[in-house]
Amino acid sequence: MLVDAIDVGGADLTKAATYMAGVPHDAFARLRSVAPVAWHREADGPGFWALTGHRDSVTVSRDSETFSSWAGGMMIADSDPANLEQMRMMMIIMDPPEHTKLRLLINKGFTPRHVQRLHDRISEMVRDIVDTVAPLGECDFVTQVSGELPSMVIADLMGIPLDHGRMLYQLTEQMHTNTDGGGNSGDAQARMFGYAQELAARKRDEPGDDIASALLAAEVDGRKLTDLEFNLFFMLLINAGGDTTRNLVANGMLTLLDNRDQLELLHDNPALLPNAVEEMLRYVPPVLMFRRTTTRDTELSGVPISAGEKVVMFYPAANRDPAVFTDPDRFDITRDPNPHVAFGGGGAHFCLGANLARVEIRAMFEQVLWRLPELELAGPVEPLHSNFIWGPHRMPVRFTPA
Repeated sequence: MLVDAIDVGGADLTKAATYMAGVPHDAFARLRSVAPVAWHREADGPGFWALTGHRDSVTVSRDSETFSSWAGGMMIADSDPANLEQMRMMMIIMDPPEHTKLRLLINKGFTPRHVQRLHDRISEMVRDIVDTVAPLGECDFVTQVSGELPSMVIADLMGIPLDHGRMLYQLTEQMHTNTDGGGNSGDAQARMFGYAQELAARKRDEPGDDIASALLAAEVDGRKLTDLEFNLFFMLLINAGGDTTRNLVANGMLTLLDNRDQLELLHDNPALLPNAVEEMLRYVPPVLMFRRTTTRDTELSGVPISAGEKVVMFYPAANRDPAVFTDPDRFDITRDPNPHVAFGGGGAHFCLGANLARVEIRAMFEQVLWRLPELELAGPVEPLHSNFIWGPHRMPVRFTPA
């Protein structure tokens, strides 16, 4: 008998409204217990298999031959054929060996010198951000703190003015809200794509000492990125980099405020910060899900799955699997080991920017926790409207001004 995920969990996991009151951990827990691989119906689609266990998420992540990104894309809803064809030129939608070749080319663009310079600059960027808000005594934590760093990093990476970086960051917000079809992100996508085209032309004519120029000049076996490949990777980089940092810092701060014992422990033991960042990634991952499409008949946890069916990995559910994590609903900054899947479960699509994101997040908390004393919420938190990215859209806070 087919188990229905909505009936068992009590929540429609395709709807952005489901996540407006927070991640539906109760629904995920019921599904993990009763049917960790459950059929989930769609209002405007054929349905999909909802995966809520850690083991199945790792299995799918590491088997691109059976569970393909290229076959159907990464979002739950099916794209129209023309849009899917264009998306298939993005690295995040490719499968090996094409994905492997493009990732190698992009890795050559991220030279050690560029990456080290960016790492050195991040601490300076964060100090500037906190210097700006510290005298105020209050701010919107998302727009003025956690969202400001991605804007600066984008500008530094691409060798563009800071106001351009802020504009691109704002476009990512538009693209990642209303992701269940309730809004139109097409205009934001078109504007970002147009900016990337102009940037590629400018950097080819006048290359600078930045990663954008290095990416355009990089070669593997005599092959360079085409303009279209650069444009699509540019969109991927801007979107992934902005969302991960903004939402993890904001989600992490909210979680610390809700768990004062852990906040005090971190204040008293700053050496626990790397551990705390990993626990934030586990406890409040910024990405809710990714989809794959099966290329052949297979099974997960004993459940048969037919070729051509969709499987969707729900990362917050996998990160609270009691088969892997002791007391999984407890936020514990001393947790070690911590095999979370916030950056994916390994395999070809493990997050390219994972290490950079960790550097950004640690640098941010090093400043925020010790330079914005007595920080607390100053009003209601407004969540993002999305079934793909989870975090606050607005988060008013107050603190003792410096």
